[in-house]
Amino acid sequence: MIDIRRLVRRFAATACVIGLAACGGAPQTGTGTSSAVCPAMVKQVVPMASGGNADATSASYVIGAGDQLGISVYRAPELSVPSLPVRPDGRISMPLIPDIIAAGKTPTQLGKELAQRLKEYVQDPIVTVMVTGFVGPLDRQVKVIGEATEPAAIPYRNGMTVLDVMIATKGLTRYAAGNSSVIVRRHGATQETIKVRLADLLKDGDICQNVEMMPGDTLIIPQSWF
Repeated sequence: MIDIRRLVRRFAATACVIGLAACGGAPQTGTGTSSAVCPAMVKQVVPMASGGNADATSASYVIGAGDQLGISVYRAPELSVPSLPVRPDGRISMPLIPDIIAAGKTPTQLGKELAQRLKEYVQDPIVTVMVTGFVGPLDRQVKVIGEATEPAAIPYRNGMTVLDVMIATKGLTRYAAGNSSVIVRRHGATQETIKVRLADLLKDGDICQNVEMMPGDTLIIPQSWF
């Protein structure tokens, strides 16, 4: 299990050391900037395959099967639904609209489509869709397998890092070979493997291991044989 307070203290101490090095102790290049760069702190820019989302990290949330939605129809409370699950087939049902695809759409897109369908029954309907329980589409989930305390598929959110993922999955098991962990990231038909030393990150506060995650990443934590 992760001791959050101890981890925060270690990160604070590491950040302090890095700050001191950047201000005076680190060697300088001719341009006046530090020559030491932590690879994990550099934002990874990955070209998307054709037909993909051009900016997956900043796009609006996309509804997925298993999400919980709250749907409000302005001035028509009898049509509003405070809690509505998205079925495994990606569809929802509500009063006057027995079947509509929700998965793959943003809440704004779904709200506009519902309003269009309700025009037959309500004058100038205004529909607001709120996601109250998050799962997200499969291709935007971050999956954690192997020796995490609670392996899981986690909805991706902007700025998510491997530390966020480990906190969500309650850290490493006692049998984990944390420093042999890898992140598998797909780029269209190819994939990239990124090594990450999770034990150094969680136990020693090595922020250079705090790699930024991307939608669809899989974090694999192997078992130690010793």
